[in-house]
Amino acid sequence: MIVLELYSDQGRYAEAEPLYKRSLAIREKAFGPDHTNVAVSLNNLAELYRAHGLYTKAEPLYKRSLAIDEKALGPDHTNVAASLSNLAALYVGQGRYADAEPLLERSLAISEKALGPDHPDVALSLNNLAAGYLKQDRYVDAEPLYERALVIYEKALGPDHPNVATALNNLALLYFNQGRYAEAEPLYKRSLAIREKALGPDHPDVAQSLDNLTVLYTNQGRDADAEPLRKRSLAIREKAQP
Repeated sequence: MIVLELYSDQGRYAEAEPLYKRSLAIREKAFGPDHTNVAVSLNNLAELYRAHGLYTKAEPLYKRSLAIDEKALGPDHTNVAASLSNLAALYVGQGRYADAEPLLERSLAISEKALGPDHPDVALSLNNLAAGYLKQDRYVDAEPLYERALVIYEKALGPDHPNVATALNNLALLYFNQGRYAEAEPLYKRSLAIREKALGPDHPDVAQSLDNLTVLYTNQGRDADAEPLRKRSLAIREKAQP
């Protein structure tokens, strides 16, 4: 699977697709069509399609993977929660929020029941549901979910974990979209500091944090603050180019 993931991460779709398909065929033959290993291969191929915008190809694979997991593992298994979340992400990408929301809500409920309310996977489910609300400008619904996810990550993983940086970034984006710049800025700054410390100064996630602050400052007319961040982000991205 390492080779498949490498091709997928590099965007080498033409090379990755036949390998994912072959892996799926091998597992179907070895384990039968309703085995959980087949569900994994279906999900992997669907993820590849979704990443390249091939939603009509991805959807039936996600649905079949979900059906296998529900039948083999039961409706309240964490693998089912993950399958629901993946299918919902497809719908969000298509703007099908009404289809995504009940899947995300069910995924969250399964995670809370199976893992407890303070597990990091619950925080991930909270983030996914909040992101769907954010796409619809449902800020009042999204904010408490982002806040709860942040608290969970800080408690479970410590205040300097990259997942905390992501949660801070998500909440800051919510504030930014509402024009709450004074509240967004310290969260963006803390997210940047965590990423620099945990991932190194030249990591792509650091560039993303720099970009976020750049946009925030630009929207406030603070060009003198924005420009050095923009230049640093550009340098990181240029250095990362092969």
